[in-house]
Amino acid sequence: MLTPDFEKNPPLILVVDDETSIRMTMALAMRKEGYRVAESKDGQHCLDSCQQLRPDIILMDAMMPQMDGFICCDRLKTQLGKDCPLILMITALDDQDSVDRAFEVGAIDYVTKPIHWPVLRQRVRRLLQTHWATIELQRQVERERLLREQLDEANQELQRLAALDGLTQIANRRSFDDYLHYQWKVLAREGAPLSLILGDVDFFKRYNDTYGHQGGDDCLRQVAKTICEAVKRPSDLVARYGGEEFAVILPNTEAEGAVTVAQEIRAGLKALGLVHASSQVSKIVTLSLGVASVIPSQEYLGDRLIAEADEALYAAKKQGRDRIFCKSSTGLGN
Repeated sequence: MLTPDFEKNPPLILVVDDETSIRMTMALAMRKEGYRVAESKDGQHCLDSCQQLRPDIILMDAMMPQMDGFICCDRLKTQLGKDCPLILMITALDDQDSVDRAFEVGAIDYVTKPIHWPVLRQRVRRLLQTHWATIELQRQVERERLLREQLDEANQELQRLAALDGLTQIANRRSFDDYLHYQWKVLAREGAPLSLILGDVDFFKRYNDTYGHQGGDDCLRQVAKTICEAVKRPSDLVARYGGEEFAVILPNTEAEGAVTVAQEIRAGLKALGLVHASSQVSKIVTLSLGVASVIPSQEYLGDRLIAEADEALYAAKKQGRDRIFCKSSTGLGN
């Protein structure tokens, strides 16, 4: 059995020969092997039949009037391209030039006349088996390629999800730590400034107590969105630092520029106007923001910058909340 569905769908063989007796004998021999068989009496009829029948293999007589097997084979390859059937050339010519020409025009094998029928049957069987094995291998390779692509996409999605905060869909603490470490090393080599903004939602516990945890979650999502809208550059990173606390990493940014970004964040949140009836500083949701700016050094880690920004945030809260406090420390790198 050549294929699992051979009995249900036997391969179709097109026999092409201008001699009726030979053509009929070949057709009969192939039918006895269980194949479906169609016949063509010349090259042109073969071209026309292939467009409609799409045979699996063609047994092509090389020497025919008007259009010989070599020309017909060449035209089939041109017309059908990669969909051209397998072509086994049958020729009375056994010289090297004829054999070479048969392969040049696209024949996959040949047998000589007078036909040795056991040889022909085995050649046809072998060609079909090899052809379908190749097709199955190609399908398997394609399936594996698709699986690899799906696996790569799944891994990318997992990496993306692992880098995001589930509630706000901005960078999580792990991404914050990794990015700060990366930018610290880069900017330490370049001698360029790095700024950090830490922001805390004012009286957020009271907001949760008043509006419930679902209301609190929605508040955090809207605060995160507002911060992202104020942070414009692709190299900047907005992250949920923890709870109701947010962080913004600003590479190549001095203290003045970081304060400007903090002001835009604060203004954007005020424009949003989220009602906060339990706040002690405003009727709407507000942020206390601490800003720190340094020129990184190879001698220190980014923890120093976090400590500076945290101190600035504490100062903003101590001074009454809903405000910005900046602490610029060039001593960490200069």
